[in-house]
Amino acid sequence: MAPGLIFEQTWRSMNDHDRQLLVLGREHYQRGEYEKAEYLLTQLVGRADSFADVHHMLGVIAHNRGDFAKAESHFETAVVLNPNYTEAQLNLMVTYNDLGKYDAARQVYSQVRARAERARTDPFIVGKIANMHAELSQAYQDAGMMTEAMRELDQAVSLCPDFADLQVRLGILYRDSGDILRARRHFEAARSANPRYVQARLSLGTLLLGAGESEAARREFEAALEVVPSHRMAAMYLRLAKTPPKSLQPDTPIPEQTEDR
Repeated sequence: MAPGLIFEQTWRSMNDHDRQLLVLGREHYQRGEYEKAEYLLTQLVGRADSFADVHHMLGVIAHNRGDFAKAESHFETAVVLNPNYTEAQLNLMVTYNDLGKYDAARQVYSQVRARAERARTDPFIVGKIANMHAELSQAYQDAGMMTEAMRELDQAVSLCPDFADLQVRLGILYRDSGDILRARRHFEAARSANPRYVQARLSLGTLLLGAGESEAARREFEAALEVVPSHRMAAMYLRLAKTPPKSLQPDTPIPEQTEDR
């Protein structure tokens, strides 16, 4: 059962006091005020145990402060209450990894992927899962765990290859790791998915320019300027592509700029 349906059923069965606790607890949670949220949401445990989202929020709060055992308990309860609660399953998978329970993590992940395969005809569900992988990838990047970050983003792209922004993000990770061929493949995929996505054009163009393919790079920058004529970085790169400085060698890639698209 979807989280929204569980919410509706539980909401109808709650008294006014518990409803107020839930509303206020959720508001504090969404603002990142975890101590206040936890105080309110904990009061609902036992009285609204059919509400998987309460346990999910409490699990996120516990995980945020490093209490992985408590987070595990809440996420497991959320998944038991709603076996189709993808976000809770993914957070449980991460918590299992944090606890060193790798077999359990792989089992949860297999369940999520199996359901994703069955739901591939529903772009909303697949897109949501892909974005969760992307968020987890960013968390790994923030922690300096680049191999794990690439793995998660690769999962996101495999689910939604037409998400041009995810293709570019994965391409950047490969580029920065020195895998230029894979980076180029993902930048080209992003361009094919959305020819008007300026960042895809810039990322591919700078890669081509650094490889000495000035003419191909020029075409990418010109295409970017057709979309955003005032784009300063595209104009600058185009000038470089037309008259590359002598000091610029084919194997010296230009750092990507992410200024205004």
